[in-house]
Amino acid sequence: MVFEHEIPEGSKLYFASTAKTKRFIETKASTLLSEAGFEEILTPLFSYHQHLSICDQRELIRVNDSENHPISLRADSTIDVVRILNKRLGGNTEHKKWFYIQPVYRYPADEQYQIGVEIIDEPNLSVALREATAILNALEMKPLLQISNINIPRLLSEMLDLSLDDFRYMNIEKMLALTIPWLTRLVYMQSVDEIDAVVEIVPEAIKPELLKIKELCAGLEYPNVVIAPLYYAKMLYYDELFFRVIDKNETFAMGGRYNNEAIVSVGFAIYTDTLITKIHENRDAL
Repeated sequence: MVFEHEIPEGSKLYFASTAKTKRFIETKASTLLSEAGFEEILTPLFSYHQHLSICDQRELIRVNDSENHPISLRADSTIDVVRILNKRLGGNTEHKKWFYIQPVYRYPADEQYQIGVEIIDEPNLSVALREATAILNALEMKPLLQISNINIPRLLSEMLDLSLDDFRYMNIEKMLALTIPWLTRLVYMQSVDEIDAVVEIVPEAIKPELLKIKELCAGLEYPNVVIAPLYYAKMLYYDELFFRVIDKNETFAMGGRYNNEAIVSVGFAIYTDTLITKIHENRDAL
């Protein structure tokens, strides 16, 4: 039996203080991004192309259009933003810096609000990372910033008897059991200051990928940074440098470099609901 006041599990309801906090976060982010030269874009709720973004197709909420073509509720914004800008608006705008504030949906009824940024034809992730940390700083949030490079686990899975899931789930015992000194160093590496020494002993293919992490961290003005060279994010589009902002088991933001139809771009998403919860926790603790 479903009562009249019930909402589906995973759906969101904002009222009073949470609605006010949500609007505060979104206003702060949109103001900062507009001042930094970003334009806003809001993509359609339904899409033909969500299968290009989501690893597990079972997470898509599917319906059909008037001609019975399969369409899905928006489960991810990145690929749709890039496709719309390149394919539909390409002749009308040359602007490269875009942001969006909108929800995404996953099966069966999971709803998640995001503040997203895409910088088209920009290979330097530090440009996006600077905007993400500026928003967090403005909200007086300084969770742990973790820097990774998805290319490293991909290369190691080809060199060693390890699967990508071993990296995704950090199967440390299996990695250490190989008794490879440089791999052990990578397992425990957390500081960018360790990179120079480890670069001397890792395989040649890994060296430039570690140095990309070092370069991204150089000059980064954020007080709480670690590196995780073996972290693997199972994404269909992020392909190299990657970051996420975390606190315990909560993810506040993530972003990276991606390649879509030979155009290299960078972007990130900040998870509004995680910020709302943290802001209210901090207020209650006072």
